[in-house]
Amino acid sequence: MNTKLKTLFSLLMIIALVFGFIDIYFPVKNYSFERLHIFLFNLCTGGSILLYYTEAKTKMTRNVKLFFACSLVYAFSAFLKIYPVTIIVSVPLVMLVEKIRIKKFSFFPVLFFKFKGPVSKKFHEASLLCLSIGIVIASLVILNNEYFKFVTMEKLTLNTFFLGFSFPLSLITLSVVFSMMEKTETSSIKILMELCFWTITLGVIIFFIFILFEKFIPQIFVTFCLFAAVVTVFFLYLRFADRVQQKLFLTSGIGFLIFTAITGILYIFMQMSKDYDPEKTKLLIRMHVFASLYGWNLCGLSVICRFDDFPIKMHSVTIILIHWLTAIVLAPLGVFYGWAAVFAVIGYAFITLTLFFSRNGHIGKIEQSLVSS
Repeated sequence: MNTKLKTLFSLLMIIALVFGFIDIYFPVKNYSFERLHIFLFNLCTGGSILLYYTEAKTKMTRNVKLFFACSLVYAFSAFLKIYPVTIIVSVPLVMLVEKIRIKKFSFFPVLFFKFKGPVSKKFHEASLLCLSIGIVIASLVILNNEYFKFVTMEKLTLNTFFLGFSFPLSLITLSVVFSMMEKTETSSIKILMELCFWTITLGVIIFFIFILFEKFIPQIFVTFCLFAAVVTVFFLYLRFADRVQQKLFLTSGIGFLIFTAITGILYIFMQMSKDYDPEKTKLLIRMHVFASLYGWNLCGLSVICRFDDFPIKMHSVTIILIHWLTAIVLAPLGVFYGWAAVFAVIGYAFITLTLFFSRNGHIGKIEQSLVSS
């Protein structure tokens, strides 16, 4: 990825985090900056990087440029509640994603049902399919809630489905994770890898359905299945992944994913309690969201953007520690304390710019020992 693109995407990620705090300290009546914050990170930045990575070109193609432009229109129109524009621009967004997906794979995802097909490619196609389906479903929810009122459900809200745009980023990160374990796909481990694929992809969809119908016991069951799948991926990755510098960042990323699973389980249990108070779970849910968006997803996107540059010259362990401090401590505290929000933005900017712009070079002895261990 060239310098201009890295500059564009890294700045957009930082701006997205800033918008995540504006609601708290500078509220604007009837508008949610958190919605804009989610779109700028997940759809505009993440979606564009996903398509750029899929096309595997040196520069952004016309399709990716058009997607990026339309995604910005989508983000700001949804933020400003100009929903006719949001729905209209959804059409070219879906068409662009599907055009790229079909060219890379096929119209019908036959790869999912081929046991010999690489699991990394299955996750890759699933991420594209999830992105296009997510845009369609979000548009249908807008039409229902704002115009037709066919279905009335407490959880059937725009914000619930807008958060789902982070799922394609999780899937493409898992694709990168499994691409580093392709050598093991000829062994009996392949069955376990296939099981992880289906558990994660179907599990999240089923989980969303249970959220809509507010079925807490099934939510717990599905969450434990997802947790078991993620832990399995973690151990498979540690054992079988290629010993390269990227492994450090992606191992940290899977750690963030495990953290989100644990916080998700805790949140469901707290919701089930008789004295449930949303205010008491505010910190927990923020830790969950920040660990997912700015922990797990950032690890994946940064590795994708620098995929051909590794090894890169920096202190990997230091960056990872700062990353965890920022995503798990400073950013969630920033919801309550202004000083923490400032430090979270500074820390996140440092991490992002370091990951995107560190020079190519040999890694240090500590990194070498961790990679080879």
